[in-house]
Amino acid sequence: MKLAIMQPYIFPYLGYFQLISAVDKFVIYDDVNFITRGWINRNNILVNGKPWLFTIPLKDASQNRLINEIELIENSGWENKFLKTVEQSYKKAPFFKDVFSLVSDVILSKTSHIGRLATLSIKSTADYIGISTTFIDSSLVYNNAQLKAQNRILDICKLENAHHYINPIGGVEIYSRELFEQEGIKINFIKTASHSYNQYNNEFTPYLSIIDVLMFNSKPQVIDFLTKYELI
Repeated sequence: MKLAIMQPYIFPYLGYFQLISAVDKFVIYDDVNFITRGWINRNNILVNGKPWLFTIPLKDASQNRLINEIELIENSGWENKFLKTVEQSYKKAPFFKDVFSLVSDVILSKTSHIGRLATLSIKSTADYIGISTTFIDSSLVYNNAQLKAQNRILDICKLENAHHYINPIGGVEIYSRELFEQEGIKINFIKTASHSYNQYNNEFTPYLSIIDVLMFNSKPQVIDFLTKYELI
């Protein structure tokens, strides 16, 4: 059984969904410390042919608090402003209608915490694409927060009877292959292959939110993109 574990990001980039599609179970790691200036509450979309960083306002966000503890700021009006920007930027995109409906349903879901909102964005997008991977919220299952770093990852792998753990390429310098192999678990790191697609005939801008990918590509095209990676 193949397993991956990642913090929840808001409408993350294509590589995140490649990781999801590469495994049988995907653990949403929502009971670890929040990352300031990370991708939990912000991402880039295309506006006027350039990356535009949107940020969801949070209440008392701190790296000393867990992701699932952090609330959104109520009545800030960010939802309608964001959706208006998405509409103005992508209304001529070929798959605007369906994707805008997907994004609107997530953004207007009245979710009070960023962890839940980001998780909803991931699960809803995976369902839209047709990814069949099983999702697990770490805060609801494992009760092993006393463990740290790769020891906690290993514990989750063993609790799920995983024989193969796959991590983003950034983990090459963090995780020990030897330690995982001693526990009978194979470990690989996923490296996204370069790709491009038409963005209003502009010069291609990579690494944007999955929103951009979905706006310009059919579901079969996106599914094909999900296979374009290498395991290191």
